[in-house]
Amino acid sequence: MSVTGVRRALSESVSGLPRAFWWLWASTLVNRLGAFVATFMALYLTLDRGYSASYAGLVVALHGLGGVISSLGAGVMTDRLGRRPTLLVAQTATALSVALLGFVHDPVAIAAVAFLVGMASSASRPAVQAMMADIVRPEDRIRAFSLNYWAINLGFAISSVGAGFIAEVSYLAGFLIEAAMTLLCAVLVFVKLPESRPERRTAEPGAAEEDSVSLGTVLRDGRFMGVVGLSFLVAVVFQQGYLGLPVAMGEAGFTPADFGMAIAVNGVLIVVLQLPVTRLIEHRDPRRMLVVSSLLAGYGFGLTAFAGSVGVFALTVCVWTLAEIVNAPVQTGLVVRLSPVHGRGRYQGVYTSSWAVAALVAPLLSGFVIDRWGAAWLWGTCAAVGTVAALGYGLLMRRLPEDAGTGTGTEPVKPSPQSPQARQSPQAPQSAQPAEQTV
Repeated sequence: MSVTGVRRALSESVSGLPRAFWWLWASTLVNRLGAFVATFMALYLTLDRGYSASYAGLVVALHGLGGVISSLGAGVMTDRLGRRPTLLVAQTATALSVALLGFVHDPVAIAAVAFLVGMASSASRPAVQAMMADIVRPEDRIRAFSLNYWAINLGFAISSVGAGFIAEVSYLAGFLIEAAMTLLCAVLVFVKLPESRPERRTAEPGAAEEDSVSLGTVLRDGRFMGVVGLSFLVAVVFQQGYLGLPVAMGEAGFTPADFGMAIAVNGVLIVVLQLPVTRLIEHRDPRRMLVVSSLLAGYGFGLTAFAGSVGVFALTVCVWTLAEIVNAPVQTGLVVRLSPVHGRGRYQGVYTSSWAVAALVAPLLSGFVIDRWGAAWLWGTCAAVGTVAALGYGLLMRRLPEDAGTGTGTEPVKPSPQSPQARQSPQAPQSAQPAEQTV
């Protein structure tokens, strides 16, 4: 492709999105650039503090458990209080708890604060995804979610390298830098992002009943909960890249550096391919894309059973990374498509919890299968789970409406003339007045 072609492709990937989206995107990137705790928690506890690997595993599990709980609570907050207040509370709480984690020394206190960090850091996800759905036109949402996912991975790739150097000097400095950058995200949200929660149609007869969405409503939504269940299966498979794969490579005689070389392909491919691949799939049938990505994920890990060199391991990473590139934006877009406007926070919270639960289940699954039957069985299980997920998407989504409009909560939100931020940016979303909702 010529330089002109590359510039045109890049312009088409980023054009047409509202200014508020780019401030939200910038907040995501800054947040991931400061990532430290999730990457170096285990090393900090074992190398710097001298705790056992089992204790480190417990703390990491508590961090994940906090994310499971907060995903649901933050979803309710997102719909009830608004996207912007939820983001401010979550990011401020994350900054304070991360800073505190660097100063506590008692093992019980470390475990408790790590749980709080997990709760606070995961609480912003439903709000970010709901706000993105509010401010971006339906036809641009897949592209917007893809750009956000790209920012997450770009920031993580850069922060992982930088955090490694920081950890050699001072783990405390890493905690404080993450706290400062998370606080900067909160400032960006406060200064640049207006509230985007759509106004409830209280003036219309029967509108209160129509717009009332509780967690019970979400849990009774059979097709959506089916999507959540399938998302959980796919998430368990993807988690093996960071759990089952390093263990299996270690047992096969490969070094940590070998694993690092193989898994580095994942981050590089996402940064390089996320945007061009999204341009190819953003207007395609989401059912087909989810079926294909589930099969690629399952059989990408399944092929690991035949890997005998770092190069072949890297090739298998290429296969399931392509599945990840396709799955992430399409799956998030599907959740928006199935969510009513005034229940987006709760729906995103329940969806996010599927990944948080998978992060708890996947280590137990991979450890049990490898210890009991060997790594080959783990990769065979991944292939089987990917096949089940693909069949599930194919069956569950057979009657998915082709139009993302009526009744699915995907109507674009108009800017509020009363909002000062909206007056500065014509594409900013509409401010909403508080309204009573059920939990």
